[in-house]
Amino acid sequence: MENESKQDVEIVSLLTEHQSAIRFYIASLLPGEVRAADVAQQANLTIWDKRGDFELGTNFKAWSFSIARYEVLNFRKREARDARLQFSDELEEIISGEIASHIDDIDERHEALRECMKKLKQSDRDLIHHRYFEVSSLADYAEKVGRSAAGLKVSLHRLRKALAQCIEKRIDGKGLRT
Repeated sequence: MENESKQDVEIVSLLTEHQSAIRFYIASLLPGEVRAADVAQQANLTIWDKRGDFELGTNFKAWSFSIARYEVLNFRKREARDARLQFSDELEEIISGEIASHIDDIDERHEALRECMKKLKQSDRDLIHHRYFEVSSLADYAEKVGRSAAGLKVSLHRLRKALAQCIEKRIDGKGLRT
């Protein structure tokens, strides 16, 4: 019993350490899905339920990502009747592998994004917030702000490109310009 509680303490520590990466991984596999946080919570529960299967000293992140991926697949199966874009299993494997290989620097990238977002005009921050965190459509938002949906799409493209460049510059230590 003492070994089990020792392992539980270690699992809690590892889960806490990798929580942001697990959440970002799931969100990246469910782009635009407002229930990604629910899937992450379910992954956490499954990780905890399966903690006895984890061998201390092995790669916790890889193990937890495989559980998270299955939770994403289960979520997609439950939502199969939804008309949204669905990835093929092969594309899912490619995306999953790419994301997992770049997740180590996710905290650094997240901090860089936060700093780069501060440099944007408030209206641009509002547009990004609406696109990625609100449920209503871009057309509804366009009507609300008095712009065309097509114009907002162009602005989003420009903003995503500027943010990506800003993040890379911050990470490479070349500057803070957006």
